[in-house]
Amino acid sequence: MEKIVIIGGVAAGATAAAKVRRLSSDAQITILEAGADISFANCGLPYYIGGDIKSRSKLILQSPESFKDEYQTNVHIHTAATEIDRVNKVVHTVDARTGEKKQFEYTKLILAQGGKPIAPPLPGADQDHVFQLWTLDDMDKINSFIVDHQPKTAVVVGGGFIGLEMTEALAKRGMKVSVVEMMPHVMAIMEAEIAGFIQEELIAYGVDLYTNKALSEIHKNTVLLKDGTKVEADMVLLSIGVRPTLKLAQESGLELGAAGGLLVDSTLKTSDDNIYGAGDMIELEHRVLGKKVRIPLAGPANRQGRIAAENAMGQRHEYKGSIGTSIVRVFEAVAGTTGLSLKAARAEGINADAIVIHKEHHTSYYPGAELVTVLVVYDKETGTVLGGQTAGYKGADRRLDVIATAVAAKLTVSDLTDVDFAYSPPLGNANDAINMAAYVAENRISGFSPSLTISELDAHLEDKKALWIDLRDVFSFEKAHVEGAVNLPFEMLSSNLDKLPKNQLILLYDKTGKKGHQALRTLVGAGFTNVLNVSGGFMSLSNYARAVKPQNFVLVLPAPEQKKLGETEKEEKEVVVKEEVKKEVPTGPLVIDVRTPEEYAYGAYPGAINIPLDELEDRVSEIENKERQIILYCASGARSAYALQILKAYGFVNSENGGGLARMMARSRR
Repeated sequence: MEKIVIIGGVAAGATAAAKVRRLSSDAQITILEAGADISFANCGLPYYIGGDIKSRSKLILQSPESFKDEYQTNVHIHTAATEIDRVNKVVHTVDARTGEKKQFEYTKLILAQGGKPIAPPLPGADQDHVFQLWTLDDMDKINSFIVDHQPKTAVVVGGGFIGLEMTEALAKRGMKVSVVEMMPHVMAIMEAEIAGFIQEELIAYGVDLYTNKALSEIHKNTVLLKDGTKVEADMVLLSIGVRPTLKLAQESGLELGAAGGLLVDSTLKTSDDNIYGAGDMIELEHRVLGKKVRIPLAGPANRQGRIAAENAMGQRHEYKGSIGTSIVRVFEAVAGTTGLSLKAARAEGINADAIVIHKEHHTSYYPGAELVTVLVVYDKETGTVLGGQTAGYKGADRRLDVIATAVAAKLTVSDLTDVDFAYSPPLGNANDAINMAAYVAENRISGFSPSLTISELDAHLEDKKALWIDLRDVFSFEKAHVEGAVNLPFEMLSSNLDKLPKNQLILLYDKTGKKGHQALRTLVGAGFTNVLNVSGGFMSLSNYARAVKPQNFVLVLPAPEQKKLGETEKEEKEVVVKEEVKKEVPTGPLVIDVRTPEEYAYGAYPGAINIPLDELEDRVSEIENKERQIILYCASGARSAYALQILKAYGFVNSENGGGLARMMARSRR
């Protein structure tokens, strides 16, 4: 009879025990857990503190008793393994409550001790208002402190996954929250422009960010940063990383790896043939790099527990490794990463490039469309997808899963161009954001549309002089633009080519990068040879500038629009703009803007009235003089062309299509 002993009873350990029982009805299974709980939802702890999860009991997936009933497994909590006698296959333990010592024999042993949050040796870190979050007990202490002391301010040290989830949770509990992060931006594993999207959301909800700064001391109601900054803090949460629990393995003589974790082979077997490892304590193979790394995530830990159990029971299941797919939601903003970042790929000597696109998560004409950002990293020579990142309010998770699948399957960007994604106007696009990202990557690889991501561009501009051309409308340009940029809306580009220098580096950007590509092809066709499209356009520029200070260009951004907790849905604001046509004798042409009220409110031709195309026939009677000169316009000239047909059908003989907003604004300047 197999005697399976599992040290550690949370993600990997509990999964391993359940799998052993499914494989064998008579195996003797024992779980040794040093803590008070097994199989609890540690990823859900911040959401209980924040109030999203109302019932604490829902976080308890199993108890020692329920595990015994369901899996016939003996669970010993508060039981710390102190020694592994590998020769005699015995685990020595001590009960933390009573001091009682016990021995447990095994035929196979699975180590799943996970990790522990790093506790920095800072002055004041041992005070009662300083916390870490790792267990249910930690969660209960934080919750009790909030209830009992009603803190008004909080400092979260560390801008990673748990740190940001707790930032939201504490804000939801009514605190003014500050985040201290020693790296240049939060979510250091993500590209700056993806992290910038998250940072803008944090700022919008009133969170103060102290990036590129380190904590020095913790006092009763403040923390002191190393640069001398004092930040108010009635409570402090330390969330600066996780260190694998390796003391037992190390003292048992098991081999550790270069990445700082327990070394295992592809079957998750350690250097001892009878001992397996799983979860946050082990090293695993990165599926892109092909080398050992540590990736402490719940998904891989659960899969490793299952595989370790299979192999301990005599089967052979090789673990293929992980690509580190992870995602975070902060308030309403979502961002995720998988595989390699561009920086990481190049640091490994891979000839890699990246592109960024922003596209509606479903068709733009269906209500509720939100832009989703897709960044794809690929091998320039083969086109193989190496990694990617996504961000947005809706649809970021779905696109991240596609990129993760592409990385795991070693698909190329060309493979992604031809994937049929589910499409219906409320759910997607005929050409999904992934398809579009793949097209853009192909264009960069072939040289058809040379582009640079913002981080590449910032480095590329060192010691270079460039002409920035902002292709957006004048109203967007006036709100914010790259310092020194020339505003030349895309619609006006062709008629102004003779004014542009052919021998100077020209950088093109619109809102998302799409018109930048069109403009680049226009310039290339006209003989311009030193032109680059800014990948992701102004959205990427602004996200990057939110995260880090650009070194070689200047972009001053207005403060983001403030948001309030409780606004869980980004609702479309109905803008009502109804202007009656003036009845007095006209002194000039009547200019009618046939765009939506939302578009009109953003910025319009001086003196224009707004009659949306959908309302024009119902309101045509307001225009009494059919011989009056009428100029119609919209965003591009398409809707105003339809409006012109309507007016002509009603007998308006002196009307014309003024085209798009850019052409109209150019007319106003003449």
